[in-house]
Amino acid sequence: PLVPYLLGEPHPMGKKLVNVQNCFRAVDIEEVGDNRHTTFFRMLGNWSLGDYFKKKQLPWMWEFVTKELGIPANKLYVTVFKGYKRILKDEETEKIWTEILTKEGLSPKERIFFYDTKNWWSRAGEPDKMPVGEPGGPDSEIFFDFETPHTTEYGKYCHPNCECGRFMEIVNSVFMEYSSFASAFVKTSADKKATDGQSKNTFIKLPQRNVDHGAGVERLLAAVENQQDIFQTSLFKPIVNAIEQILKSDYKINSRAIRIITDHLIASTFIAANGIIPSNKEQGYILRRLLRRAIRYGKQLGVDKIFTSDIASVIIKNYSDTDSDLTEKEKLIKDLFNEEEKKFAQVIQEGLRRSEKIFEIKTPIKTGLYSKLMQISDKKELFRNIYRNKIPKNILIPIGEIKLATISGEEAFNLYQSFGFPIEMIIELVQEKGLLVDIEAFEKEIEKHQKISKVGAEKKFKGGLADTSEKTIMGHTATHLLHKALRDLLGENVHQTGSNITSERIRFDFNYDKNLAPEQIKKIEEVVKEKIRENLPVHFEMLSLAKAKEIGAIGLFDEKYGQTVKVYFVGPKTKDQRPYSIEFCGGPHVAFTSEIKSFRIIKQENIGKGNRRIYAKVG
Repeated sequence: PLVPYLLGEPHPMGKKLVNVQNCFRAVDIEEVGDNRHTTFFRMLGNWSLGDYFKKKQLPWMWEFVTKELGIPANKLYVTVFKGYKRILKDEETEKIWTEILTKEGLSPKERIFFYDTKNWWSRAGEPDKMPVGEPGGPDSEIFFDFETPHTTEYGKYCHPNCECGRFMEIVNSVFMEYSSFASAFVKTSADKKATDGQSKNTFIKLPQRNVDHGAGVERLLAAVENQQDIFQTSLFKPIVNAIEQILKSDYKINSRAIRIITDHLIASTFIAANGIIPSNKEQGYILRRLLRRAIRYGKQLGVDKIFTSDIASVIIKNYSDTDSDLTEKEKLIKDLFNEEEKKFAQVIQEGLRRSEKIFEIKTPIKTGLYSKLMQISDKKELFRNIYRNKIPKNILIPIGEIKLATISGEEAFNLYQSFGFPIEMIIELVQEKGLLVDIEAFEKEIEKHQKISKVGAEKKFKGGLADTSEKTIMGHTATHLLHKALRDLLGENVHQTGSNITSERIRFDFNYDKNLAPEQIKKIEEVVKEKIRENLPVHFEMLSLAKAKEIGAIGLFDEKYGQTVKVYFVGPKTKDQRPYSIEFCGGPHVAFTSEIKSFRIIKQENIGKGNRRIYAKVG
């Protein structure tokens, strides 16, 4: 939502903003289970939209962390962008940190670490992946040192971005000052030598220098309490203790499973409170996946009763001071959890039947040999080593027998994907049958699936514009025309409930409980096309919220607007003529509707609960 303002449009609340935001990040779902990853978290943010920059931001963050939160300075390390291809090293940030650390009596050489793409932020990731018009820039992070021993399996030397668990990132200041201008294939021999023939992005400076700062509440708390395991901090501990009692399970023995249950049910509680219901599509799919993942880990711990709604009650009580709406929606959330848990019980039974069919065509390893194998405690590592040809010398199993007894990576992945069976559960099932599972091949299947999902996610930024390319901006203005055409045809009680706009298509959601007839679709199309042909001017004005309502501006989430708002007008605004469309919106938009060129509705669909979705194309 802030992209237009990062690109230079004035924000109705000014150039300096601060927020506390509930966040959900699905990309971390497979990482949950360690001491630091969560899918749901709270982000503290401060934003400068062309106001203060590095010289103020970095000392402020240091003061916030060391003085306001009282975290010892000698426990902190910082990272700086070291440059990448044609983008220069962030020497200004290095200089500022050198001054700050020196004043603290700390050695800058020992405390400042340099990285390339790890210290660059944009919505698309590293510089090479940024679409044209996408803002981004170098970032600088503060890490907390728990001073735990380094393990060499993560590399010879420890450093802030090491995965051994010694360091935890707690603060990140992004200096958003660049925009991806063009992407081209390197053709000259000199360029080829410089970049090894890979694609390159050209970057230009944004019209203003911005700060986009984020600090995760959960991680800051871990640093304040010097607690390496965030699930043992004062925020999570009451929930973890309750889960131990409800599931009759010890956290010390089953920490990974309990962490997953804790995180997933917290995330599910907040998602459900926002009106999402479990389904097989989009947000509903994410909610279903979280709930079912939590349920199956509960089953792994031996729970044989409905349990998620009991844990939901504890979560709601724990967060009630800051999120009173959870209390108001407690019955709805608990009923939803109960229903999904009952449905999943049936899915598990089907999954067990499917696994039995797979096991039937395998040949178990002889009992004596298999018993020797099972004496090795780490079953995951055991199964890996079998396929690395590292079977203990006292256990001789011919390769042919291993193949006949193996559940393939693809078969295991199908059980995981279709029925939610984690690899640990599959290992337990094959053990009962004297079989093996190719874990490395399974993990490759997971990785392949994640890459496909990531590509899909990069093409679909939810909640608005995917980028600020010409065609996406055209689509954005077209949604205003579509919105108005729908209200004129179906009635003013119809309003937008969501949208997602990419350079390839428009997705527009609205409240309506009937399928639109072909003649209605045609009528809406014709109205939008007519407004494109009329070449109506498009402009915005900063108005008081009261004035915007007075003139009939429409928009989403009315109660969340500030006292000054940005309103976009499509069509001339005169004493005798009212603009065609008046909407609350952050932009950006085309200057005249003729720039949209064309408009075509390609399909409609029902998305449940009295809501419909239209897909359309422009240009």
